[in-house]
Amino acid sequence: MLIDVDRIPEDGLEISKDFEFFSEDLVEESAVFLKPVQVEASVKKIGEELLIKGQITATLNFVCCRCLIPFEFPVDSRFDLVYLPEELEVAKEHLEQDDMNRLIYYKRHLDLKEVTLEQLNLTFPLRPLCSKGCQGICPVCGKLIKEDKCSCTAKGSNQRLEKLKIFMRDKS
Repeated sequence: MLIDVDRIPEDGLEISKDFEFFSEDLVEESAVFLKPVQVEASVKKIGEELLIKGQITATLNFVCCRCLIPFEFPVDSRFDLVYLPEELEVAKEHLEQDDMNRLIYYKRHLDLKEVTLEQLNLTFPLRPLCSKGCQGICPVCGKLIKEDKCSCTAKGSNQRLEKLKIFMRDKS
């Protein structure tokens, strides 16, 4: 959805829109959308700056990085962004420190779908976990530890890591 900067009314725009994305668009490529991404946003123009405040809601399906079981990941994120026109990008080296955190819009247009995708990707965890206490898969038998299907006992420590253990113990 392209927003024409020159056509934004004086009192701003209120936008409510659902977006469909492909899983390949996400930083977490194994994620699957269970519901479309819904965006509620207000866009205001003050001089040449665009102020965008909004909220993204969605539900995705991730795969836990420890136990490899799919789980639902709800997204409910707010964002507050400031965009400057592309003419100011050339002068960015002369901008003040506060202006460095501002983004640039090009050709007098702003793509709300791209803004939404960027903000959605920023909500994802680095390592998706089904729960904080997920213990994953047993390295010996390959069964899930959290479901008590594993009855293996830890077989000593890895000899390759013994020197590291001694080093860490001596360091503290």
